[in-house]
Parts: sequence; structure tokens; C-alpha cells
Amino acid sequence: MTRFILTLALALFCALPAQADTSVVRLLKTEANGLKGLSQSRVEWLMKGHAGTRVSYTDDYLSALPKARGGQEWKCLAEALYFEARGETVKGQFAVAEVILNRVDSSRFPDTVCAVVNQGTGRKHACQFSYTCDGRAENISEPKAYERVAKVAKLMLAGAPRQLTDGATYYHTKGVKPKWSRKFARTTTIGVHHFYRPGQKLASN
Repeated sequence: MTRFILTLALALFCALPAQADTSVVRLLKTEANGLKGLSQSRVEWLMKGHAGTRVSYTDDYLSALPKARGGQEWKCLAEALYFEARGETVKGQFAVAEVILNRVDSSRFPDTVCAVVNQGTGRKHACQFSYTCDGRAENISEPKAYERVAKVAKLMLAGAPRQLTDGATYYHTKGVKPKWSRKFARTTTIGVHHFYRPGQKLASN
């Protein structure tokens, strides 16, 4: 019954302005933690009415968008995309963002973007994203590239569709072949990255 009420309330609140902040909205944010497979952050996106955000995976589309700004979760995602995928195509950058957000929604990983990106940082061979433990400072030396991935991060956190990687929660570049990739199903290849999810390994792999 609780799940039904919450689902109904979500549908109603998707119609509210983004700035709406009532006691019911705050209650929905709290109750979201009890819903299997639906993170609190995902509920917040839905309540802001952005679930239907549409995107085009082109440079022209991103260039036409205003400069992106946001909070800490946006900053963590933008930084991860910069260091992990700034040399990728636009489509490839969206795909890497999908993996990070798929992890946020998975019970196998932490439930915030920043926690997902920094998981294992500081422990030898335990970091999930190599740039967080390669011993080098995270300096943004290519501002134009950062500005582009920052827009990708903004769109994805606004609820842009995750339609590229078929639920992938792992990826690696074509130049390496980690042991875990032999056990997981490869869902797709985009640009220089292969994408995977846990499950039955596909015969073609």
C-alpha cells in the first residue's frame, strides 16, 4: 500500500515546478530509500519533472546549450567524465555517465554519484575509477573539454534517458582486458570503450 501511495504521489508531483518544496516532497525523498531499485536521487529527478529529458548525441547539440552549473553531485559526475571520457565522442561520454548513474541505482554500489566515483580511493588496486588513485592531481587543463562534459553531466542528472549501454555498470577501454570482463556480459561497444553488466556472458564474447 505504501509503495502504491508513493508511486501515485510521485506522478502528481512530477507536475510541480522545480522549486516546489513542501513537507510532502521532503517525505517522498525520505521514503524513497525504502523502495527497492529506486534511489533517492532518482526520485528527486522525477519530482523535478525531468524524466522525459531528450538529448541528441552531437557536438552541435551540446554547443547550443548554456554553460552548465550544479551542486556537488554534478561536480563529481562532470569531473569523472572529464578524466575518464573527455576524448570520447559525445555518445561515448553519455555512455560513461550512464554507467556511473546505473551504479548509483544498483544495490551493489554506493547510492550517490560522489560515493560511486570515489569508491575504493586510497586503497591499493581498489579504486573503481583509475584517475582517483593514479597519484596525479585532478587538474582541469582543458577547459573547453570540461565545459562539454559538464553539460553531459547536467543532462544526465536531469533525467536524460539511459538508452545506450543496456544497463551496464562496468566499462573498460579497448586497450586493456581486465579479468572481470571474462565473467560479465558485454552489452555494447561505443567509441574506445566496451560496456558490461553482471549476468550470463554473451556467446559472442
